[in-house]
Amino acid sequence: MAYKDLREFIAALERNGELKRIPFEVDPVLEITEFADRAVKRGGPALLFEKPTGSDVPVLINAYASLRKMEIALEVDSVEEIAARIVEFLEMRMPEGLIGKLKMLPKLAEMGGFFPKIVSKGPCQEVVRTSGMSLAQFPILKCWPEDGGRFITLPMVFSRNPDTGKRNCGMYRMQVYDDVTAGMHWQTHKQGAEHYRRMRAHGQTRMDVAVAIGADPVSMYSAILPLPPDLDEMMIAGFLRQSPVEMVKCQTCDLEVPAQAEIVLEGYVELGELRTEGPFGDHTGFYSLEDRYPVFHLTAITHREKPIYATTIVGPPPMEDYYMGKAIERIFLPLMRLQLPEVRDIAMPAEGIFHNLILVSIRKSYPGHARKVMHSIWGTGQAMFSKVIVVVDEDVDVQNSSEVAWKALNNIDPERDIEFVMGPVDSLDHSSRLPDYGSKMGIDATRKWPTEGFTRPWPGLIEMSAGVKKKVDELWKRAGL
Repeated sequence: MAYKDLREFIAALERNGELKRIPFEVDPVLEITEFADRAVKRGGPALLFEKPTGSDVPVLINAYASLRKMEIALEVDSVEEIAARIVEFLEMRMPEGLIGKLKMLPKLAEMGGFFPKIVSKGPCQEVVRTSGMSLAQFPILKCWPEDGGRFITLPMVFSRNPDTGKRNCGMYRMQVYDDVTAGMHWQTHKQGAEHYRRMRAHGQTRMDVAVAIGADPVSMYSAILPLPPDLDEMMIAGFLRQSPVEMVKCQTCDLEVPAQAEIVLEGYVELGELRTEGPFGDHTGFYSLEDRYPVFHLTAITHREKPIYATTIVGPPPMEDYYMGKAIERIFLPLMRLQLPEVRDIAMPAEGIFHNLILVSIRKSYPGHARKVMHSIWGTGQAMFSKVIVVVDEDVDVQNSSEVAWKALNNIDPERDIEFVMGPVDSLDHSSRLPDYGSKMGIDATRKWPTEGFTRPWPGLIEMSAGVKKKVDELWKRAGL
């Protein structure tokens, strides 16, 4: 049975020895960050700060900060189970004959059960404030010393496509300016920014936005998934949790939010209004610098009677976001293989902070195959930001970055095997020549074929014979080693 809300997730973490309660006062300004950073680097538990300085609202952090916590969040023994479930649905075809069609009906009914369920009321509206409200009532973190202020870092930001009416949920940091306004960090490639641009093009002046903080773990996680535009994240959350997400209508804007959320911020963005946002200690491990972003205006705060504030920090890897990204890597591999069946595996090492490095193993079938894969990845959704793509043969374990480095560095002739292209880059890339635009590199580290112009013999890998290994296994024991 899927977790109903954040509280059931917290209880599950605690049952599994993956939660530590901090019963004494710790300051949301920098101190909670230092706790969380040390905990994730040491493989520690999620942290529940019961007495954050200046607030009576507890703070949950590092709830996803290991593969084990991700498994608890997704209620699986391995995230590969979700990948297998996706494969099962992708492989559904209209079967032949009446019996085959009847067998398909339960699956089709199951898919229909994933769509969000609109309810008339929910715990997220136990307390409703439309006046006298203040963001200062929550223990919002100032994460790093040079940050421009306090930032909401784990929000589910809801907006609506003005052309299709479809809902989008993304996760965009929000810098708190004062009691009732905050920055809305919509990077130019994100769907929230696209909705903003479309509404301006239609001549509209105001855009409804709702922000949910703290919900069931799958709904929160779905906000970061790299989904195609107009594919409802809450429907995908229903698929992942095998139960529909309950949604409730906001009090002051035309949007729905998870009914079981801890805190909801309702409001709007004034189209055309920009304000300086940042700096912010980002997931690159560097500060993202000041820039101009839209402003969120608060019209209502609703929350549970005794809410819990869910948050995260990013910074020098590995951090909590690395483990969230690692689960995405495993879950979405089947979707990549649907478009690129030659791909055997992918890996995004922590040091690459998602967009800087992707390692890909392929079943090479023809000359130039590695380059075809590189360009396909650069043309696919958020994978377009991949700054460096390294393509290796299928016998290379891309989960072992040491093996990839060893074999790739031996296999390349740099002038022949490295390709540079221009295109969109991540907004957080501080090294690009222009914001959002720069160069990317593809490295073909596969074995080269005569049909690719390589006519020299290709050497074999050094390996001991199986017979000798078996004999030395026995001798090893006799030697007491």
